[in-house]
Amino acid sequence: MAQQVVKPFTTIGKQVELLRARGMMLDRDEAERWLTVVGYYRLSGYWYPYRALNTGVRGDQFVQDARFDDVVRLYEFDRKLRTQIHDGVERIEVALRSRVSYRIAEHDPLGYENPSLFRPAFERSEWLATARRRVDRAKRHSEPIRHYEKKYGGRVPIWVLTEVLDFSDVSKLYDGMLVRDQWTVAERLGVRVDEARLTANQRKKGRKVHPLARWLEHLTVIRNSAAHHGRVWNRSFTPVGTAGLRTIDALECLPEGQSERAFGALTLMGYLLQGTSPGSSWTSKVRNLVEDTFQDLPGRSVGEMGFPEGWQATPLWSQGRFAR
Repeated sequence: MAQQVVKPFTTIGKQVELLRARGMMLDRDEAERWLTVVGYYRLSGYWYPYRALNTGVRGDQFVQDARFDDVVRLYEFDRKLRTQIHDGVERIEVALRSRVSYRIAEHDPLGYENPSLFRPAFERSEWLATARRRVDRAKRHSEPIRHYEKKYGGRVPIWVLTEVLDFSDVSKLYDGMLVRDQWTVAERLGVRVDEARLTANQRKKGRKVHPLARWLEHLTVIRNSAAHHGRVWNRSFTPVGTAGLRTIDALECLPEGQSERAFGALTLMGYLLQGTSPGSSWTSKVRNLVEDTFQDLPGRSVGEMGFPEGWQATPLWSQGRFAR
């Protein structure tokens, strides 16, 4: 198949005129400013749902009364949501490092080198190679790493090693742990799955890998998207099963079957932060952001992020009713 020609360069002024010709209501100076500092391509993801449908396909023309101001408001909402996600995951990451390193250290300070402490399916050699790269990277600025390099020949105890690992590294380490250790770590994080409420097949799966392992992968993807300025609103992420976590009363609002939109991740993050950051107002901030910044946008629905009807009344999110 013949390749299409790459679209030609278009000046900011012509971009404004193109939007206007397609029916976008805008102030020229304001539109030029946003197109200059954010870019046409990035903003196009936010005006996409304002493009009119033509036999089920989005056309080039915008719906009636589509406003550039609303596109900017939507973009700003998504940017602020990414900030909240980054803040929440940062605290969850610290808590996960602590629990994982503590559990491994209970076996052996260098337990991550012991294959008998991990599931056979765990790509341990690959993970160790990554961990060594993280240690080498940290030598330039980490006094503890230099200390262990000099005094112990580079043999770093797990509680030091986890401090130089990325969130994805720690998530993979948790995924590789023996399932009994996964359950111990999960319960210390406050994730207490009620096996009695699961089907026999679901219990069987949970005894191979704790449900939290897949959710940590899910949070890693969303965290990376937020960290690299990727859109969170109106986006699908890698699906993750919800049966196990839905046995926890505060997490019954998770979608049945699986979750792939932002609501599921935000809900789990809020739940984890209740235990790892007592007194945190994170859930309140996210709820206020959705209610004050998103819900009054014309043509938009919280369903685009997976929020169900009546989400504010659920046990977890009803606790977000704090002063603004």
